[in-house]
Amino acid sequence: MNQMPLRQLTDGARLRLPTRRAAAKERTREELLASARRLFTEKGYERATIRDIASGAGKSTGAVFASFSDKSDLFNAIVLDSRNALYEAMCVVAHGVPGASQPVEAVLLELFDVAFRIHLRDLALWQATISASWSPQLGAAVRARLASRPLTQLIAQVLEAGAARGELSASINLSLVSQMLWDGYLASYRHAAFDGWGLEALKSLMKAQIDVILGGLRVKSLAASPG
Repeated sequence: MNQMPLRQLTDGARLRLPTRRAAAKERTREELLASARRLFTEKGYERATIRDIASGAGKSTGAVFASFSDKSDLFNAIVLDSRNALYEAMCVVAHGVPGASQPVEAVLLELFDVAFRIHLRDLALWQATISASWSPQLGAAVRARLASRPLTQLIAQVLEAGAARGELSASINLSLVSQMLWDGYLASYRHAAFDGWGLEALKSLMKAQIDVILGGLRVKSLAASPG
């Protein structure tokens, strides 16, 4: 019977080990993130401890520090994951075939509808994120995530398409206007957090903000009548 040389077997096993370790480390990381997400949602950033997070995942605190430098690093990973999931969901709307022929306002409202639904579903975590953005310890990093350049770029693409169709002025400042729209979206969450606003009320406010922001940028279809 043919046998593989011992050295070749050893080399093959050595090559497979890093893959198994990497897979185990990734599973541990995902379990820790799930535990942290749950605890940050329930307790907020300050009250959720590394020990609680590790215990919730059935791990030691050492396992946490093997994957993350500290609690702020763990929290920022959750904020980034949430932002990426939101970006992917909004991309489906922005790049969908039906959206290509819709007016700019309609596409923007669909984008923000997706965002509202996702954030309202995890409102407690979203509140913890907003709160953490003011923290001296990790505020700068969280605010950088909330600035969400990929998301504002997506909004800018919608505006640019509207300008290309002649719906909006060709001189529109895409970066400024997209950031104003995103800032308006973020600001609306104080109503969800403190006033109990639901999806429809938030969408109505966002529509009003879009109308105001884009009001001076729309290209008139008819020339003004002479006075």
